[in-house]
Order: sequence, then structure tokens, then C-alpha cells
Amino acid sequence: MPAYRAVLFDFFGTLTRAVRRGPAHAGIAQLLGCDPATLVEVLDRSYHARARGRYGSAEETLRWVATEAGAHPSDRTLRAAAAARREAIWADTTLRTAAVPTLRALRRRGLRTALVSDCTHELPDVLPRLPLHTLLDARVLSVEMGICKPDPGMFLAAAALVGARPEQCLYIGDGGSRELTGAEAVGMTAVRLRAPDLAGHLTFNPDTAWSGSDITDLADTIGLVDRVLEPA
Repeated sequence: MPAYRAVLFDFFGTLTRAVRRGPAHAGIAQLLGCDPATLVEVLDRSYHARARGRYGSAEETLRWVATEAGAHPSDRTLRAAAAARREAIWADTTLRTAAVPTLRALRRRGLRTALVSDCTHELPDVLPRLPLHTLLDARVLSVEMGICKPDPGMFLAAAALVGARPEQCLYIGDGGSRELTGAEAVGMTAVRLRAPDLAGHLTFNPDTAWSGSDITDLADTIGLVDRVLEPA
């Protein structure tokens, strides 16, 4: 096997701690004029369509969501709700303690790093606020690509951006969106992060049949690189 040249990471639940919708989301429902439980139901069933950007911009998407939930907010209300949703996603996002040190350690070893994430319009706005933003050589976001994991295009685009062949890439993820089997299908080495906090993680289309390698701490990524293969 060739040496690793890059390590690719999922975002939610991998570089971050488990994600749960915080109290701010109920306020967004109130702002839009719809029932909070109905809003959550619409958000859940439309996740991958929204993550592909199917309904347009952030505000256009929120208008679609509100209509599905039985509300008809004004343009001004939509703008306010879209801003509130960005802040709610920000509030729900807590980096793992090991995220920044792990990325720094990989870069010291000469490896390239990339983010491969299914996400809605809010993540591209949130990322620049995070200290790991400058430690990523590339990002492949579903809402910008128009596809979601496990589509091979997500993984192949990331490999191309970091200048590596798929078999030279290590992929780390919690298993949402069947990302592990998706990464393996294009020739990458995939490893699941099975951290204790992920028991309550908000996830969609998980890799329930995954039987490959696991780690329990994001920092164990360094051990995989050092022990299994010498970096190029």
C-alpha cells in the first residue's frame, strides 16, 4: 500500500462533539410562526435535499421549510430567521478538544488535510469562525457540490484538491451518511470514530453495517498514521 498523503475528516460528530439541536431552534420556529415539533419533522425529512442545496439559497430554503411547516413568513422575517439559524448552528457546534492539535500534528508530518461534510448553508458561514479553518487544505461541502455522501464525487473531489490518489487517503468519520462505506468504495482507508458522546448524536443515514476499524478518540488518528503507514 502507498503511504498516506492526506487525512480527510467528516465535520459534525467527528471534528465536533456530538450535535444536538439546542434551545435556539425553538425560537426560530416561533419567529417563523410554526410549531417547533413540526419544524423539526420537516428539517429531519428534508435534510439531504437541503444539504444538496435543492431549494436554493439559505433564505429560499428556509421559506420552503416554513411553508412545509404551515407558515408563511415575510421576507424580512425570513432574513431574521436565517440569521438566527446560523447562530443556532454556531451555538450547537463545539470542536472536540483534540481537533486542532490533531490537525496541527498531521500537518507537521507533512500530510494534507481536508474536510468532507454533508451540511446545509450555515456551515460555510460558521467555518471561518473556527480555529481549525486555517488548518484545512481543502473543504468539500455538499451544499456547494450539489451532492451528498456517499456519492463518490465527494471523496474524489477531496482527494483531487489535496493532490492525492484515493488509496493515499485516510478518512475519519462517525459513520453518518454512509460515509465510511462510501470512502472505502473509492479506495480510501476508512476508520470510524466511536467516541462515547456520539450515542446521542443527530445523524442521518448512518453506516449501521460498518464492520471496519474504529477509534474512540480523535487524537488516535495520529497513532494510525504513525503506526500503520509512514507518511509520504
